[in-house]
Amino acid sequence: MHAIYLGVIRRGSLFLVTLLTCCSAATMAQGNLMITPRRVVFEGQKKIQELNLANTGNDTARYLISLLEIRMKPDGAFEQVTEPDSGQNFASSFLRFFPRTITLGPGETQTIKIQVVNQVQLQPGEYRSHLYFRAVPPEKPLGFSQPVEDTTGIAVRLNPVFGITIPAIIRTGPSNAAVTISDTKVEKMQDSLTVLNLVFNRTGNMSVYGDLTVDYTSPRGKTTRAGLIRGIAVYTPTEHRRVRVPLDKLDGIDYKSGKLTIAYTASAGNKTVKMAETELPLF
Repeated sequence: MHAIYLGVIRRGSLFLVTLLTCCSAATMAQGNLMITPRRVVFEGQKKIQELNLANTGNDTARYLISLLEIRMKPDGAFEQVTEPDSGQNFASSFLRFFPRTITLGPGETQTIKIQVVNQVQLQPGEYRSHLYFRAVPPEKPLGFSQPVEDTTGIAVRLNPVFGITIPAIIRTGPSNAAVTISDTKVEKMQDSLTVLNLVFNRTGNMSVYGDLTVDYTSPRGKTTRAGLIRGIAVYTPTEHRRVRVPLDKLDGIDYKSGKLTIAYTASAGNKTVKMAETELPLF
């Protein structure tokens, strides 16, 4: 889960907008809103897709839907941008969606339709924007009055506005994307947590997306799953992304001997495709 913080000054008040981008589950939830699937990818002849939204809370909720342009930084964090980086293409001009506002009562669901338009204008490559579902705060009840503020000083009011973003990607033409894993190193943290540091190196004209697994093999040859992170992406034009993987505390294992096998895999239909793999001897 990643957060983007945007500060907006408006009449002496500071409004804090928090965007949460989640990619780690097939069904994504923030607050009481659940979205399925977690990402939208248009490839080949596919021109229309649907998102399923559900309100899992006990109160009626309203959301505004828009498109954002987001940059991925080398540490995997995101930040909003208005101009594309070199090698980055926005998809927003080629996407239409309906509805743009939804109101869901407790337990209610809603389908959002997304369509690719003007596809003949697209050059080969990948185009990405992010659908943003912004929660609308409940309206103040009738008769509510805002306390009079002291206008002689500076008043700061923090109003968190929560939302979810999911990537919407259009791909045209052949893909030559590839990824390797490098700079692997095991680090012992102060709280006795052991983490594996590594770097994804992406090349080619498309993003990569998949699951990262870490298996520990003892000196006697016994292999045990030691770490797993689902839904890791390296978006264009980012070429290098640093990742930290917490390793499970396993009985009798101190990660000072044996080896780690690190694999990055993607789902292709009913198959699992291995995109990258490397081994790290432990001494």
